[in-house]
Amino acid sequence: MTTGTLIPHAVSARGTARFIASIPGDPRHALVSISSWDAAGSQRDLSQAERIDLQNGNLKPIIAAPGRGMSFVADHQGHIRFAYGEEDAGDIKVYLHPVDGEGWQEMPDVEPTRSIPLAFNRTDSLVYFTCTPKDGGFGICSWSPTTKQWDTVWSNPRVEASGLLQGMARDEIAGVRYEDGRPGVALFDGDSDYANILIGLMKQFPGEDVRFVSGSSDGRLSIVRVDADMDPGTFYLYERDTRKLTSLLAVASWIDPQQMAAKQAFDFKARDGLPLQGYVSYPPGEEEATHLPMVVYVHGGPYGVRDDWDYDAYVQALATRGYAVLQVNYRGSGGYGYEFETAGWREWGGKMQDDVSDATRWAIAQGIADPRRICIFGASYGGYAALEGAVKEPDLYQCAIGYVGIYDLPLMYRRGDIPQSTYGEGYLKRVLSTDMQALAQRSPINQLDRLRAKVMLVVGGQDERVPPIQGRHLHDALLKRHIAHAWIDKPGEMHGFYDEKDVAALYDQIVQFLGANIGPGTSAAASAAAH
Repeated sequence: MTTGTLIPHAVSARGTARFIASIPGDPRHALVSISSWDAAGSQRDLSQAERIDLQNGNLKPIIAAPGRGMSFVADHQGHIRFAYGEEDAGDIKVYLHPVDGEGWQEMPDVEPTRSIPLAFNRTDSLVYFTCTPKDGGFGICSWSPTTKQWDTVWSNPRVEASGLLQGMARDEIAGVRYEDGRPGVALFDGDSDYANILIGLMKQFPGEDVRFVSGSSDGRLSIVRVDADMDPGTFYLYERDTRKLTSLLAVASWIDPQQMAAKQAFDFKARDGLPLQGYVSYPPGEEEATHLPMVVYVHGGPYGVRDDWDYDAYVQALATRGYAVLQVNYRGSGGYGYEFETAGWREWGGKMQDDVSDATRWAIAQGIADPRRICIFGASYGGYAALEGAVKEPDLYQCAIGYVGIYDLPLMYRRGDIPQSTYGEGYLKRVLSTDMQALAQRSPINQLDRLRAKVMLVVGGQDERVPPIQGRHLHDALLKRHIAHAWIDKPGEMHGFYDEKDVAALYDQIVQFLGANIGPGTSAAASAAAH
């Protein structure tokens, strides 16, 4: 028996590699997807499914995808069976490769826009797809490769599935995971031994998200993860025969969940009547407090990404210093369906921004936030929304923090890694617009006459997604107007800070900036954080 790698030396390459599946009976090899890039960062060739030797790193090509940017699904015999990907127009194409046939075949009976294959069941007799049930909403369907029959196995009128539920054994699918405010599960067999074990573990960890994440082929040994909004999580070994649970690894052992802030989900309607969801995190011990200083924390993406009921280090850094933290899944966010996502297309500075403003006013109306002490903060698209919020709603926010943000929308077509590929350029045209005059009008850098909020800008010098020129141009524009602002430019950082010292320093500078502009957080939380 040998362990470790036999690869003689590392070989650099530009591209993306993704794990597809293990190969039954062959622990030395696995299936991976390789997408090569050119010097500009564009995908050079079609994605290739390959067999990798896990000891020496050798790759053996198996099959190429029928289109660019596609992903693969394999069965449990080591065969690549599906390829799927998004076309430039936004529709998803799904292709099937028969075990006993040659060539890819487009699946004509798949919904034309968003259904994708997720995984085979353990016997390869069914394939689970995302789907739209006949009565609407969102669903997971099973499809039989033998009978070609479709059946809906799960549906929800409000939210999409967040994934399939891992069973105790490797490759076992026990149900569906979803998140409607908080994580939920729907079991395929509520009377199974697995169901009883999972329920028992949930009772052992009340209020936490408990899930199996991997297991042995026979299910006798499994890995369980337990985490929550206040808990970054712990991995456990579960032994089925003895029902023994052994702690393996804490994600962040230095965090005391009892001192963290809880997330409370809320629902409200935007000004045009669209139902939206979000979260409020109160400072620990201040859950009943009113008129708190508040930070509106806008997620990036923006499309297909969402805020979750999970542990968020930035949320905790703010809430434990005495600030209420507001998050909203504005239109365009993921998890609520394709129509909800496309409702945010071409709405930078428009309805997406209004959703954030409406959530802020909701928090004021509920008595949560002090209307004179609100700051808006975000990274990437969230950085755009922070500065756009400050100029579009000059009386709503007292300060704005833009972290690796976008402030000149037309510049997105000329700088950064997105416009360097035909797919990326098509994406910008689809979701952003091609009207450069309109984009310029919705760019914060061109609306500084309306700026009243205090500003903090943060850029990473090695950022290829949102190049530092975005922040530096806004920095220069503010200097020309003699507008004082906080400025952080880290030459070695990227699209978000990664160095532990830089991240810790950023937390401190953000908290200092908030304290100077919307007042220090509540005394109880600030005192707890100090200890």
